[in-house]
Amino acid sequence: MKSTITAVFFGATISASIFTPTTNADEAILAGGCFWCMESDFEKLEGVTDVVSGFTGGNTPNPTYNGNHKGHYEAVKITYNGDMLSYEDILDHFWVNIDPFDSEGQFCDKGPSYLSAIFVANEKERAIAEKTKADVVAQFPNQKVVTPILDASTFYPIKGDEIGHQDFYKKSPVRYKFYRWNCGRDQRLEEVWGEKAPGKNKS
Repeated sequence: MKSTITAVFFGATISASIFTPTTNADEAILAGGCFWCMESDFEKLEGVTDVVSGFTGGNTPNPTYNGNHKGHYEAVKITYNGDMLSYEDILDHFWVNIDPFDSEGQFCDKGPSYLSAIFVANEKERAIAEKTKADVVAQFPNQKVVTPILDASTFYPIKGDEIGHQDFYKKSPVRYKFYRWNCGRDQRLEEVWGEKAPGKNKS
């Protein structure tokens, strides 16, 4: 939040911009399996300004992709323009880009680090997340929605020699498309969400 303060010192008027810290209102941390795909899915959403891949949810300090990330989820931190998108908009987009019934991972990627989850920063976000989850549960009364809503914890961005994972779909588009197709992500999304699915033309 930006405000302006004006002060007078020895006859001179000085105006300065003061930036007041805000809450996580314009950020969201979500886990939906492979963070390559989550980056691609959210960076294409109008109003999203940045998506960073990383790890969260575990107790292991400084997790790495090729090293120890036990207990952590592959996740993304999404920064968005609150004048264009609401937190609920972000979550509505999240749900149709995951398989909410998979208790073993997401699509072809199995294991604890590939599970889906919503990480909330405060009670307002929790209430919105619970509402969107209840909407999904109502749409699928005969299936169990397993995606949990968890308290946000430290988010560790990908760094160092693993930075290649950030924006992988842009840096290695052919490899990314090959992976995504063979993983069956879009095929499964269409199976689950039908007309609400983002479609096969994502890259």
